[in-house]
Amino acid sequence: MVSHQPDSGIESPYAWRRLLASLAISTIGGIGLWSVVVVLPMVQAEFKVDRADASLPYTATMVGFSIGAIFMGRLADRRGIMWPLVIGAFMISIGYIAASHATSLWQFILAQGLLIGMAGSSATFAPLIADVSHWFTRNRGIAVSICASGNYLAGTIWPPVIQYLAQSQGWRSALLYVGLFCAASMLPLILCLRRRSPVGHAETIAHAAEGTAPRMSVSPAMLQAILAFAAIACCVAMSMPQVHIVAYCVDLGYGPARGAEMLSVMLGLGVVSRLASGWIADRIGGVRTLLLGSALQCLTLILYLPFDGLMSLYVVSALFGLSQGGIVPAYAIIVREYFPAREAGARIGFVITMSIVGMALGGWMTGAIFDWTGSYQVAFLNGIVWNLLNLAVPLWLLLQPRRPRLATA
Repeated sequence: MVSHQPDSGIESPYAWRRLLASLAISTIGGIGLWSVVVVLPMVQAEFKVDRADASLPYTATMVGFSIGAIFMGRLADRRGIMWPLVIGAFMISIGYIAASHATSLWQFILAQGLLIGMAGSSATFAPLIADVSHWFTRNRGIAVSICASGNYLAGTIWPPVIQYLAQSQGWRSALLYVGLFCAASMLPLILCLRRRSPVGHAETIAHAAEGTAPRMSVSPAMLQAILAFAAIACCVAMSMPQVHIVAYCVDLGYGPARGAEMLSVMLGLGVVSRLASGWIADRIGGVRTLLLGSALQCLTLILYLPFDGLMSLYVVSALFGLSQGGIVPAYAIIVREYFPAREAGARIGFVITMSIVGMALGGWMTGAIFDWTGSYQVAFLNGIVWNLLNLAVPLWLLLQPRRPRLATA
């Protein structure tokens, strides 16, 4: 048992209020990952580029987000969570104002990738999750899951709002309003987190438990690489509906508003999936949770091929959300099952970064396949192939002999 001082705030009402503030910040800051998806068709038309080039702002945002998370995380470790969040709030605001005044696609890409992705939204996900973990012991799993749901809540709430503003005011005005709102709303919430985290209780107590980690026939470095490949593969597949559902609905004649609604439904149910996956993993383990989520995601991707009616797309998008939300958190559980606890932070961070790389790669790849073929059908098939590659990893892990301890690198 980990003891904590009465005034530490761990598991206290203050800790739960802090969690709610963190969730709100993550939900607002997560706009950076989703607004570009909604305005993709408008940006393509404005700058007269093909679908692959129009997908580059999303790719730049995701790459910037993954790089920024590393630096913002280090800053949070040294100075506390306040500094990364204050910087992030200002950079998101400046980034959206700059994007709203972009006169070329490359200016828009730089605003999205450097200001919104790297210096802005990156501070509102991984660093916040790490901070929340310091305030809970008994309820750490559910607390981290709640905070990690912020980016999906952002995808649920923001797309319809962005679509309405873009349709009524134009996409430039919509982004300008978003930039002003982010600064006005995030800064007061950040003040709720001004108290430094009680990190003393986070010192590792798991040395005795390390002997129970399963030993593999491959080195830790190779296992890390395999998990990184799995993260890339699953997210290349995952990005196809998440990034291109709005454009897909436009091509089918349903309009961007229907696509934004489908994205909102998809990500809203992704929150349910993310929270439920923690409960499931506690009972069947991380590998089987990954296997279950990957198999369900593959099945729903297949359903996109024969069903392109309006109502059927709503249903399939809802099923897709329910299937995939728990995949990425499962990697963190797998790392804790197969590696020593003292290595968890670095190894989990690397795998999650690779999942973001997969989202960025998949977003661009789908646009390129559409440009080559003039249809999203081949893009869905491409996603299914990548999903099958991901599915092979948990199957392989389950077939490996389990020995007392993981070999050292």
